[in-house]
Amino acid sequence: MYDCVTGIQIPDNYGCIMADEMGLGKTLQCITLTWTLLRQGPDCSPIIDKAVIVCPSSLVKNWYNEMSKWLGTKISPLAIDSGSKSEIDRNLNHFMSQRGRRVCNPVLIISYETFRLHASVLHHGEVGLVICDEGHRLKNCENQTYQALTGLNCKRRVLLSGTPIQNDLLEYFSLIHFVNKGILGTAQDFKRRFETPILRGRDSTSSDADHKRGQEKLQELASIVNKCIIRRTQALLTQYLPVKIEAVVCCGMTDLQREMYQRLVDSKAADVVRQAANGKSSAGSLSFITQLKKLCNHPDLIYEKCVEGAEGFDVILDMFPAGHHLRTVRPELSGKVLVLDCLLAMIKSTTSDKVVLVSNYTQTLDLFEKLCRQRGYLFVRLDGSMSIKKRAKVVENFNNPCSPEFIFMLSSKAGGCGLNLIGANRLVMFDPDWNPANDDQAMARCWRDGQKKQCYIYRLLATGTIEEKIFQRQEHKKALSSCVVDKEEDVERHFSRDELRDLFRLNENTLSDTHEKIKCRRCVNNIQVKGPPEGSDCNSNLSQWNHAADKKGLPDLTLKGAWVAGTPVTYVFHHHSHVQQRVTV
Repeated sequence: MYDCVTGIQIPDNYGCIMADEMGLGKTLQCITLTWTLLRQGPDCSPIIDKAVIVCPSSLVKNWYNEMSKWLGTKISPLAIDSGSKSEIDRNLNHFMSQRGRRVCNPVLIISYETFRLHASVLHHGEVGLVICDEGHRLKNCENQTYQALTGLNCKRRVLLSGTPIQNDLLEYFSLIHFVNKGILGTAQDFKRRFETPILRGRDSTSSDADHKRGQEKLQELASIVNKCIIRRTQALLTQYLPVKIEAVVCCGMTDLQREMYQRLVDSKAADVVRQAANGKSSAGSLSFITQLKKLCNHPDLIYEKCVEGAEGFDVILDMFPAGHHLRTVRPELSGKVLVLDCLLAMIKSTTSDKVVLVSNYTQTLDLFEKLCRQRGYLFVRLDGSMSIKKRAKVVENFNNPCSPEFIFMLSSKAGGCGLNLIGANRLVMFDPDWNPANDDQAMARCWRDGQKKQCYIYRLLATGTIEEKIFQRQEHKKALSSCVVDKEEDVERHFSRDELRDLFRLNENTLSDTHEKIKCRRCVNNIQVKGPPEGSDCNSNLSQWNHAADKKGLPDLTLKGAWVAGTPVTYVFHHHSHVQQRVTV
């Protein structure tokens, strides 16, 4: 990083991307870099006099605390996370006007939102270094935050992101372009030279020639960007953390859900969305997809939409049971909620473990609340409505082993990044996000530094539905990321783009649509006859996990106990993070 920001690594370029995966100390490394640049350089004098750290609002306090932890009174950072517009402008003006050796607040810590709103003040003057935490926010060259940060007079730029490729290669280009402008040419140059041949080579229907050319372009891209990107994986952490067992649990829908789902995908509203797939996108089509995903969670989540008589939903109102209401939750109406209910009961009755429940929707968290009250489970909840100060208090209390709360409910949008929930060692990811990085961030809340117990991660998917299609698309994106960022050349090309467009077809006659799509060569009649390859783990491609059509061989006794007659589990993919080394005396 030091070589990059001082122009030693790439002449006339002063930026780099710290792409280490979560938990490897990106924050501490950046504090070390900042302190070094403020104090010394190749000619024995400081290289910079001021630095700006830009991060999500929920992490401003965390950065301030980390600075205090590692540097104590040696430095006095200015953290801006609240205040009136005039007060913030005054503080920023003071920061930007400071010069030379005697700068009283040499480090500014500010959120992306505040930076964007007060960019005009920050554009007056020069800054020696800018660090952008959770830098994948800058994946779009066109958005206002990207433009505001580009306008900062600062040549040394460090971008932190454990997931530099989230959706596509053009986003990766945006990040590289931000730290080292022009190193990959223009966006059009990049698309023609790299993106198109690489994606063509990744498609499962590509020819050998296309695949070979795609590999060559991957190598060429890597030779350019490797000079300014630092990447280490969580494999480094395994010897310091307890084992993590991760399970993707396919849950069959109830008859009610299936009938509702089929009616919805056969409706005119679904036709509108299919047209949107051909480039005619609309807010209405996105709303329909969201409601379809909510139906996979529980019919209650679309009940009000049905009562309103929204297009497509008016035809399923009569399918709800007579006298249906939303005051309580009926787990038996949803396959996933039924599995969750059994899983929580098993954890509560057979262990002393705590659980984190994660969903993309606050409406689903409301449903979890009702279920917890019905079952007598003590819980806490964190979503976007909770203040930053209160979040820290709630997290601290939950992590206390003596606290009585059994469940921590978490909105992935509000708490997916930065939260440390090591008080729990089981996490349920109730619904998938389009962006695999969002799910990965949320799932990393428990298995991190400080965790002492073996961890269990459960990802619930409604069998044969849009949720499996979303999960398949996540796997496709991760495979792309592995090739470009982690430089894995043996990642299999599983899903064609045409298959990924086939969102709405309900596959009723499957134990797992995903298992069918990966064309598994280790299972015969859905029975695994050959185990995962040696050296594979949770980070491996899904085809290299354990595949289970029944509970035999499941290492998690709790999940095994919940997979009983009447529980609609249809299929489970499972694997472990590493094999715990036995210590011999």
